[in-house]
Amino acid sequence: MDDHTSSDVIQYSLDFVTWEYGGSMNKKAGILSLVLIALGAIMASFSVALILLPNDAIDYGTAGVAIIISKLTGIQLSLCVMLVFLPFLAAGCIFLGKKFTIKAAVGSLVYMAGLDFFEKIPFELNTEHFLAVAFGGAILGAGLALILRNGGCIDGSEILANIIVRRLSDKTGRNYSLTPILLVFNALVYVTVFAVIDATAALLSLLVYVVATAVIDHYTDHFEAIKQVTIITSDPDGIIRDIKDKLNKTCTIMDSRGAIDGENKTLICYISYFELPLMKDIISTHSGSFSTVSTIDEILR
Repeated sequence: MDDHTSSDVIQYSLDFVTWEYGGSMNKKAGILSLVLIALGAIMASFSVALILLPNDAIDYGTAGVAIIISKLTGIQLSLCVMLVFLPFLAAGCIFLGKKFTIKAAVGSLVYMAGLDFFEKIPFELNTEHFLAVAFGGAILGAGLALILRNGGCIDGSEILANIIVRRLSDKTGRNYSLTPILLVFNALVYVTVFAVIDATAALLSLLVYVVATAVIDHYTDHFEAIKQVTIITSDPDGIIRDIKDKLNKTCTIMDSRGAIDGENKTLICYISYFELPLMKDIISTHSGSFSTVSTIDEILR
């Protein structure tokens, strides 16, 4: 990987944080989120390069696709990851916004650099494949959870699922979970592993998926599920306008009353996990608002 290109992207990211967040506290929060995304990407690349691949298992999502291509063609893994992820990153820039793209770019660059670095380290986890893969899946899940909690992403399948769900929501006015799309995508990856590599690799890789997603779900409260945001505010009009303009979402509005503040409005809005950072930004610009976020397993109509 070109060190000059990587440093330019990171410097641009820091400049973007300064412009986007403004204020010293928000600027520090933005830089901290980039640092945590980078840490999560290092954990993920460590797990893939030093634990999973040496034990005949692969990652899932687009990283899994890249690993399959690398194994079949002999092309350097970090280069395959970049080639597979770039189209999804471009789509994320169009549909999910600049802030998401910057965080995804930083995470993916660190992830690719980590793969390139860790692949050169002679390391072998001397234990059974099952234990090694379970341990590696847990580290991978922890790294990905850290990335997701800070608004980043290094997996194109999650970007694709979010775009599809957003398009469906715009057309039908209904909210959809990311889960079915992610399950189909990863099922295709594992069927491919079974067909072109071997059954053992497919089963071990499936174990990686189960362990990693369990860890991710624990620390992100089921990121693929629909999120209900409840906002109590005395100035609903500005929040409703921003939610409509920036998220293309609507709200349920209810009259409510606080014991101290008196009359106010309660807004209920349903969004995806990837839309949460933008929702937090919207709420933070309207003082005097109180909000909670909860996970919705199913919406009945």
